[in-house]
Amino acid sequence: MKIVLASGSPRRRELLAAAGVEFEVRPSPAEEIHDAGMAPAELCETNAELKARGVEVAGAAVIGADTLVFLEDEPLGKPADLDEARATLRRLSGRVHTVCTGVCVVAPDGTAHPFHELTEVRFRPFGEEVIDAYFAKVDPLDKAGAYGIQEHGEMLVESIDGSFDNVMGLPVARLLEVLGACGVDGRSLE
Repeated sequence: MKIVLASGSPRRRELLAAAGVEFEVRPSPAEEIHDAGMAPAELCETNAELKARGVEVAGAAVIGADTLVFLEDEPLGKPADLDEARATLRRLSGRVHTVCTGVCVVAPDGTAHPFHELTEVRFRPFGEEVIDAYFAKVDPLDKAGAYGIQEHGEMLVESIDGSFDNVMGLPVARLLEVLGACGVDGRSLE
């Protein structure tokens, strides 16, 4: 059975490929909702389902995903500009935040299988010089929370409690379980 990833994220593509999953990429045209009144998990799962349903491929299982960083239940999405990215990292410095990735697998019969994963991330305390050095190496504008743990994350992150893959944007182990429960095994036999 064909698997379609409804995301243009290079990080999600890398994670799925590393797990041996054979898939096709079709970025979703769906518009995310931004409702600070929704619980983090509900918001991420809702957006993941919107993205998955935004891509229709006959006979395929479609995977949608949405990752947000939450600081005290306030969602911190992708920053609009470098000033906002800088302000976000200042807020996260020395604090613990939650990364929530909502995932939805829409099976070929149209049934949605949503789930989410939470990971706690503790940032080390840092100042402007670390932010400047980080921005010199990493573009923060395409990343929820203005950082990517896989891109020089050691400059900012002290520790994590949970899935590293989840912080990157796709909890692969859990996704493989859900795909299996849907009767989909997209892993190559090589």
